[in-house]
Amino acid sequence: MIRLTNLADYAVVLMCEVAGATDRINAQNLSASTNIPVPTVSKILNALSRADLLVSHRGLKGGFVLARAADEITAADIIEAIDGPIAVTHCTEPTDNDCSYTNICVMRPKWQVINSAVKDALDDVTLASLVTPVGGEELVAQFEAQALSARN
Repeated sequence: MIRLTNLADYAVVLMCEVAGATDRINAQNLSASTNIPVPTVSKILNALSRADLLVSHRGLKGGFVLARAADEITAADIIEAIDGPIAVTHCTEPTDNDCSYTNICVMRPKWQVINSAVKDALDDVTLASLVTPVGGEELVAQFEAQALSARN
């Protein structure tokens, strides 16, 4: 099973909240609206800021805003800010791994194709599309259409 960490999941939720806000939003308000504990929200917001997805404003009316438009931020951007590079197996990670079969492995190139397809699919999902109200069936149809076009 391919599964994101809870922090990456929460990061997507928080980014949707920030994108939907009409003004700066702080960690306490985000915690209240999402039921994610304040320390976890703060940790995630800091990571998203370091990844240049959010801009932090200090002061009495401080808070966070998107660093760029919601249609320029992808699900892959958010996930990678929290979990690091998207890699479905160790041999698809950009850094060297400690597998002793790397030089003779016939599956490595195939896993790289699969990993690329997963990353491309996540790159096709923008934050704007996540905050746009869409019915469940419409959203599934949208993702199926994207997956079909990625295969062709």
